[in-house]
Amino acid sequence: MASAEPDSEDAAEDEEAVYEVMPCDRMELSQRLAVEELITTEASYVHNIQLCVSDIRAHLQNKQLPELDLEGLFSNTDDILHVSRRFLKGLEATAGQGQEQLLCISTLFQEFKEEMETVYKIYCASYDHALELVESYRRDPRLQGEILDTLNATVPHTGASDLSFFLVMPVQRVTKYPLLLGKILENTPSSASAHSALQAAVRAMAQVNANINEYKWRREVATKYNKAEHLTLRDRLARLNTHSIAKKTTRLSRLLMHEAGIVAKTEDKEYDDLEEKFQCVASSVATLKENVASYLDHLQAFLLPTPHLCDLQMDEGPAQQHRRLSELLQSSVFPEFKQRVDRLVWQPLCSLSAMLEGPQQLVKKRLDKLLDYEEIQERKSEMGSVSYDEEAAMNTYLAINDLLVAELPQFNQVALQLLGQILRSFSALQLDLAAQVLHQAEKELQQLPHGHMPLPSFWKVVEDTLQQSGAKLRAFCQAFETVTPSPGTQSLTPAEERKVLSLVSKHGPDKLYQVTSNISGSRDLDLTLLRGQIVALLQSSDTKGNTSRWLVDAGGPRGFVPAAKLRPYSPVQVQQPGMQLLSLDSGTERRRHSYASPEAPRPQVATFTPTFQVVAGFSFTARSPQEVTLQAGQPVLLLEPHDKKGSTEWSLVEVNGQRGYVPSSYLVTVPVQDPAGWSLPV
Repeated sequence: MASAEPDSEDAAEDEEAVYEVMPCDRMELSQRLAVEELITTEASYVHNIQLCVSDIRAHLQNKQLPELDLEGLFSNTDDILHVSRRFLKGLEATAGQGQEQLLCISTLFQEFKEEMETVYKIYCASYDHALELVESYRRDPRLQGEILDTLNATVPHTGASDLSFFLVMPVQRVTKYPLLLGKILENTPSSASAHSALQAAVRAMAQVNANINEYKWRREVATKYNKAEHLTLRDRLARLNTHSIAKKTTRLSRLLMHEAGIVAKTEDKEYDDLEEKFQCVASSVATLKENVASYLDHLQAFLLPTPHLCDLQMDEGPAQQHRRLSELLQSSVFPEFKQRVDRLVWQPLCSLSAMLEGPQQLVKKRLDKLLDYEEIQERKSEMGSVSYDEEAAMNTYLAINDLLVAELPQFNQVALQLLGQILRSFSALQLDLAAQVLHQAEKELQQLPHGHMPLPSFWKVVEDTLQQSGAKLRAFCQAFETVTPSPGTQSLTPAEERKVLSLVSKHGPDKLYQVTSNISGSRDLDLTLLRGQIVALLQSSDTKGNTSRWLVDAGGPRGFVPAAKLRPYSPVQVQQPGMQLLSLDSGTERRRHSYASPEAPRPQVATFTPTFQVVAGFSFTARSPQEVTLQAGQPVLLLEPHDKKGSTEWSLVEVNGQRGYVPSSYLVTVPVQDPAGWSLPV
């Protein structure tokens, strides 16, 4: 009996020791399982993301479906995959470190927390948009069929029915890190050396998730306000109500008090500097876009004329070489340059301008929300509390302000880089164009007789040639004026005579001017006149004092015409042809009928009739023996202003001794200036 008692006591002590050791073993086992779960689930997650990027997205890209927005669907999964691979490699490296494994895992999370926050906040902010795209594709049977075909071909073992099965994985993974770390922490004794490090890792990943949620909320607020709304006046009026009018009135009064100095503005030096730089970038982009648009318009206008296509009556020589150069430049060099400018400068510039619209709207909305924020803050300081809606308005301003402060530096940097790249591309294109033109010109220049002449000698030859050509041209003009017969003149029609007489009676003969070429009015109060019309000068300048535009009276309408297209006009005193014909007829009658009583000679009364002639306004080719051919500007003698049937659409004329009919609309009555000067009617 005595020996039995010690044995029973030893057994009891051993049982107590087992009960003390077993909870520790269970905690260690749970800890080890939690670590294994972290590593194995991370490996499975990286594998699925790899499938999503390398297989699913690549397969959809090969289908070349323009309706699929792959960038909107997969966002920055490439960045997530890159970070997750490195993170998994670090986790797997901790497997053989024994007691130091937990400390290494905690340190690894601390090292990767900033990278994880950066990539996951971008993905989570665009996740809702990706789900909207998936839902829209599900409503399209054709696109949904293509997506299912891709999933069955690349990941049939998953049984996924749409892309949302894979798109949700990054969102789930980043939210699971604090839970996995917390599970490891629960099974780690507080006395362990890694306990505090694990606590810090749990807090760090919880903060990462909080920052991601905060960023996502800011992006939702920004998305709500950064869309440029193009509303009609009716839509804007429909939005007006008592609340909106009161809110806008409060903002306006607050803004006026800022400008008047009654209340102080909320100063934010950091934001003000960022906004100033942003506005400078936006102004530069708008100015460059306007200039490039004007440049492309001028280039298009430059390519329209094609003088090199006209036939030259010379087989060889500098004229033909210049023609070949012009044809090459117009047909290939300049059109290719225009296409490159459009592709490398204009389109990127338009994209950059579109990128600026969202931030510009957000900057404008921030000012509105700042005015609301100041008003609510003032009320809160007076009353001690504000309503839920007012608190939400304050938070909205803070969200927009924080987002702009965080995003504008990077946006400004990217916008400046794009703008610099566009300017460099434009400069390179200009240099390339100059090099191509110079190369082609040098090839043609080598074939010219003076191609190898020194530059000073070449300019001397050019000057002498121009002087000789000018002398020949002047001699030709003088000879042409000498041998050109004076055109036949015809009297004014009664309507034209009354019009010119009216101008003389109103303004005097020294105010008459003749239109030297057709004038087409292009601005308000401009007149459209034909060559040869007579007008009276009213004022030798326009309303702004511009002396190149004169105010004239065209015998009814008044308006402005270019002064360079007017020359002084001096009517002459002539006799009416009808009087001479009448006198001849009377004499004939007296000879044929001697019994008639003699008539007293009729006095020939001189009347004011400015000298006019009829010319062909357009060329006309005769199509029958009854018609006659005309050349534009050729003087004609009008015999009858109608045909044999009395129709005024055709007129009988005489040209170079030939008579025939021409369309009446092809004839123009043109005044002829006589150097004899002006004489008053008697």
